Amino acid sequence: MNRLHQPMGSTARRSATLRATSEPRWLQFLLLGIVSAFLFFFLVLPLLTVFIGAFSEGLGPALAAFHDPDCFKAIELTLLTASIAVPLNTAFGLAAAWSISRFHFPGRALLIVLIDLPLWVSPVIGGLVFILLFGRNSALWPWLDAHNLQIVFALPGIVLGTTFVTFPFVARNVIPLMESLGQAEEEAALSLGARGWQVFFLITIPKVKWALIYGIILCNARAMGEFGAVSVLSGHIGGRTNTMPLHIQVLYDDSLFAASFAVAGLLSLLALVTLGIKTFIEWRAAHELRLSQQTTA
Repeated sequence: MNRLHQPMGSTARRSATLRATSEPRWLQFLLLGIVSAFLFFFLVLPLLTVFIGAFSEGLGPALAAFHDPDCFKAIELTLLTASIAVPLNTAFGLAAAWSISRFHFPGRALLIVLIDLPLWVSPVIGGLVFILLFGRNSALWPWLDAHNLQIVFALPGIVLGTTFVTFPFVARNVIPLMESLGQAEEEAALSLGARGWQVFFLITIPKVKWALIYGIILCNARAMGEFGAVSVLSGHIGGRTNTMPLHIQVLYDDSLFAASFAVAGLLSLLALVTLGIKTFIEWRAAHELRLSQQTTA
């Protein structure tokens, strides 16, 4: 009876929606095939090639690559650089997200644009900028030299380059969520006598924790795999300033293919572990969202 009294326009709109979203089966399979083929040739196949190349000469040569002191130093430097750059980006991302989502100030739009700048500028250009700022031909070099401070071709320069190319990741993951959640809970806590730091750590951070963790994971993955900016700023000093990506290039240029693929395999394995953690974080966040929706209902 209800169907007889439904407006004709409602039925037409529902039919149009069905036609717009119900594609033929052959088209669905075609699109899935294209996506699967693209992922296989540009993601799965390169990863398989790396691991096959690592063990092409057997397990012994692959493991021997990690006995090289230069390789050990490259791994150590990569982890050290990430352990410095990621906390810096986390602090910056939280500060930027808090400022942009809570305050309206002159230059707010410019700040948002500047946060995205490393995504559009080549990492090589970023490294070159720091060379011009802190290199021997810069205005700061006499002062740096007088105080025996080495920025470029040393750890500080590598950290600067890595921080530059990775600082959008945390901010860009936290800002949209912090803006969408609003500040009603923070204002309520302040009205009840809570201090600003208490509100930030006990209310704001728990609300955006999954987006924050997600951004940190992406930032860490990008930091460990950075090549362009680090290549410019490191000076390619073996055993001192070569990170894992640079060490892989050195091994490959020296025709040590098994060793280069072995180190690349380790870097790829770290990336896969990061991907697994990212997937778990997404699942956990979706699970908590479903639970909160069920509780609210």
